[in-house]
Amino acid sequence: MFITAQFDSGNIEVIEANEPSAIQLAIRKDNQSDFYQWFHFKLYAEPGVEHVMTITNAGQSAYPDGWKDYSALASYDRETWFRVPTEYNGKELVIRHSPDQESVYYAYFTPYSYERHMDLIQWTQQSIECDHVLLGPTLDGRDMNLLIVGEPADHKAKIWVTARQHPGESMAEWFIEGFLSRLLDDEDGAARRLLETCVFYIVPNMNPDGSVRGHLRTNAAGVNLNREWAEPSLEKSPEVYYVLNAMQQTGVDFYLDVHGDEALPYNFLAGCEGVPSYNDKTHQIGEQFKQVLLSITPEFQTEYGYEIDKPGEANLTVASNAVSERFNCLAFTLEMPFKDNANLPDVDFGWSANRSQQFGADVLSAIYGIANSLRS
Repeated sequence: MFITAQFDSGNIEVIEANEPSAIQLAIRKDNQSDFYQWFHFKLYAEPGVEHVMTITNAGQSAYPDGWKDYSALASYDRETWFRVPTEYNGKELVIRHSPDQESVYYAYFTPYSYERHMDLIQWTQQSIECDHVLLGPTLDGRDMNLLIVGEPADHKAKIWVTARQHPGESMAEWFIEGFLSRLLDDEDGAARRLLETCVFYIVPNMNPDGSVRGHLRTNAAGVNLNREWAEPSLEKSPEVYYVLNAMQQTGVDFYLDVHGDEALPYNFLAGCEGVPSYNDKTHQIGEQFKQVLLSITPEFQTEYGYEIDKPGEANLTVASNAVSERFNCLAFTLEMPFKDNANLPDVDFGWSANRSQQFGADVLSAIYGIANSLRS
């Protein structure tokens, strides 16, 4: 028996692994940070034997409520990820699984590897509709990639989509993959019509360093990028600095920042109601966006979500609020679950990479529904 996390996005510390029935583990904190919750490791084991893996520090993690009614994911081939029996006792997370094969991977959510990210970037630039822009290097020297889909023009609405500011929220990049697959489909009528009136600026991974390092929430310097949008710096948060500078050059008419929520088992939107410039027009377009999304997919709902900020009390260091205020535009934070969609549960897979991709494709229809209102 052997456990390792020495690979892209790997995260686990082995405390004891002498007996299959008593494996003791701990999740490593983000670098220079107290945040932790993401885990991803590989077990070499005897097939058919139950392995009981206890994550001993789960109760002190960033979002302990995220473990309630949560089931860990496992995979033999790193393609199909399924849920395995998992218990949380208020202090420890216990994963029980009898592997069918000699080695198996476990993760907090389906990983989206940096290798797959690079493949995604290269695939998109094969399209005549897509230009790939290198914004600059991260603190670890990785690429900050921007994809421009559609021919820029003054009359077109500028739609910005960013994902994975928090690297452990890998469902966000699965969402982007589904979104791009539809947007670049030259036989999709909605996509073709959208590109006549809109240009899309898409950052599939805002935090490649944290993604590779196996972080939950921060970049290489231990900085939460979604609290850097008031005054980003090249020293601490170059990722936000580059993107905000690019936004200044293009302007923004609609902004969507894609995330995952540890605790709530729903897909939902958090709006910009609390920013000083919020007005009736922004509200009306936002409500229209929600209604279109409700009408096309049961994966979305509006009953559960975050408390709405009071007028003028929004945190302007958060991306969606900061962008809404700076550009006087509609902006949303879109959240997906780590657990499952409680309104449409799937006992075998829970909320998954495939469902995240489909949700990304569906959101394009909601953008189509409001596109003509963005610049009117």
